[in-house]
Amino acid sequence: MIQIKELIKAYNKEIVLNIPELNIENGEIFGLVGNNGAGKTTMFNLVLDLITASKGQVISKGINVRESEDWKDFTGAFIDETFLIGYLTAEEYFGFIAGLRKMSKTETADFIAGFADFFNGEITGKKKFIRDLSKGNQKKVGIVAALMGKPEVIVLDEPFANLDPSSQYKLRKLIKDFAAQNGSTFLISDHTLENIADVSTRLIILEKGKIVRDVLKTETTLQEIEAFFRPVVESDLF
Repeated sequence: MIQIKELIKAYNKEIVLNIPELNIENGEIFGLVGNNGAGKTTMFNLVLDLITASKGQVISKGINVRESEDWKDFTGAFIDETFLIGYLTAEEYFGFIAGLRKMSKTETADFIAGFADFFNGEITGKKKFIRDLSKGNQKKVGIVAALMGKPEVIVLDEPFANLDPSSQYKLRKLIKDFAAQNGSTFLISDHTLENIADVSTRLIILEKGKIVRDVLKTETTLQEIEAFFRPVVESDLF
């Protein structure tokens, strides 16, 4: 589905991402974890052609994302609030995205209705501009908009951030159910190890722009990644 080849991004000669080769298969829920500055958002920005690589290429379903925009037809994404249009209500924004996805009003209404539990009565029907919603509710709008049209590839950068615990659990189920029902490939990053380990079928750890761990999910995956990030204390050395 997605192939990364000799991908390098550098700023002022400082390399912030260096991935020689990475293949993400169709239908995977690909989880990306790492400390701040590890290169997670940089990688997603390159996958979405939001920034230019210093070297290498990203191929999405056979399309070089730098050379054609055809990949946008089957890709949904939410990176941050800049993807939203703050002066629109949630309904107006969903209508805008529906137009891009060629969804009818009926299809749009039915689709949005399916997220009523996730919205928890706080987003639609309130006549509030997106800019006036809480950070968590803004994120919910962006996530659901990214799913509209049931794209084959969905990129979500830190989707669990700013969500209350109940909404985090709902989002876990939402992602897994959506992937199972539609066969979509998800690329997700997050700082919350429990959430990312739960939803992902494959996990990659980035450190200083390089892949240092690439594992398929098992029953011990959460413990393994927690151990990787757990600080070493003096007592551990003796």
